[in-house]
Amino acid sequence: MSSPHGDLLLLSGTANPELSERIAREINMPLAEMQVTRFADGEFDVKIAESVRGKDVFVVQPTCHPVSDNLVQLFIILDALRRASASRVNAVVPYYGYARKEKKTQARDPISAKLMANIMELAGASRVITVDLHAEAIQGFFDIPVDALTASKILARHTRERHGTDVVVVSPDTGGTARARGLARLLDAPIAIIDKRRPRDDDVEILNVIGDVEGKPCVVIDDLISTGSTLIGAAKALRANGAVSVDVVATHGVLSNGALQRLHAAPIDEICITDTIPLHDGHSFDDAPKLRVLSVAPLIAEAIVRVHEGRSVSELFR
Repeated sequence: MSSPHGDLLLLSGTANPELSERIAREINMPLAEMQVTRFADGEFDVKIAESVRGKDVFVVQPTCHPVSDNLVQLFIILDALRRASASRVNAVVPYYGYARKEKKTQARDPISAKLMANIMELAGASRVITVDLHAEAIQGFFDIPVDALTASKILARHTRERHGTDVVVVSPDTGGTARARGLARLLDAPIAIIDKRRPRDDDVEILNVIGDVEGKPCVVIDDLISTGSTLIGAAKALRANGAVSVDVVATHGVLSNGALQRLHAAPIDEICITDTIPLHDGHSFDDAPKLRVLSVAPLIAEAIVRVHEGRSVSELFR
């Protein structure tokens, strides 16, 4: 691999070391040695064990739970690399935290996604590689290149293996329609949309299914699963409208506050996520027979190699 930015060097923070190892194996190179420790008061300290001068460095660190800790750790690693004269510092952030506050929805709201972008650049990032941003507009928050990858092909391949093309792709709300259409295009399948409304402030919301799902297997797609309440409501509405099965697919398994247990108790046949975020909060595969985890390591590894060699990344989406 030749690059005007020097030799490729791959580092990993502590947020998702398993994914970092998988990426390293795909590229067929070891992770560079780096120690991330804490002082007695909890502050992070970073020691990079080899020279990065003149190197094209890629740091894998999703900003998942604990989000603030992982963000601060990423900022410190980026700063260390910049001060150590790396030729280019690439932040590989498979899951971009604080992305759900990408605009002001009411007075005096912060735009946290923009703030994180500002700090990431200030810390020393020359480029960002991420997967399935919560809002596409977040790319514009950066003044450096952002390669926003998508796991849609990975999810589509799994769906095709499980159901063929005889499936209805479902958006759990009107805001996710574009994401559902993208998956439906890959599968050559129709779409349906869950329309939510609340007649009065103190009434429960009514879920209407727009589209024909009767007698069909349905696949509900979202970018992330947090508490799971939206997806559970969608699954119940689809079953009530005659769907023969309901799968849930999402890129990021945030799975907070017992979400996995609630999803298992819901009328859902399979929950499919990727490994951008490691399982936490006491979750384990032994307790999750409906859970299927697909790896984005080959996708991210190919993007890293293409960025390093100065080749097109957009070809991965065709």
